[in-house]
Amino acid sequence: MLANQETERLLGRIGQMLAADPFYPIENTLLQAGVDPEMISPSIYKDGGDYVMYRRPDLDRWSDVLLELWHAQEGPARWSEIEYFFRDGRFEVAYVYPDDPGRSEDMMERREQALRRYYGDKPVRYPPWEDDAPSYTL
Repeated sequence: MLANQETERLLGRIGQMLAADPFYPIENTLLQAGVDPEMISPSIYKDGGDYVMYRRPDLDRWSDVLLELWHAQEGPARWSEIEYFFRDGRFEVAYVYPDDPGRSEDMMERREQALRRYYGDKPVRYPPWEDDAPSYTL
């Protein structure tokens, strides 16, 4: 399969995975993910009207498809982040490269910038940590 056909297949699969959320519709959904062979950091956001809801991704489900997409790239330049936004029945994809001008070094700052681009100044609601979630004291 050609690389761009494989990319299209994987992007379609990502859309199906985002649409499978039983609690929030896919419209105005953002997947923002940092990807490299050593680390996957996906975040999923859903439009809740006057706020944005963070949906905790299942890393077991998302790691394979994001790594496959990363490996399907052609050429020497490799993107390090993807922004996949579903709006008006279609998806838009933006790839972020490590050497993009103006790219912040701070991952959380880049995430906040992406949220502002797609949702404006809507507040983001994060769910509480699960009781069995790991915690670390630094």
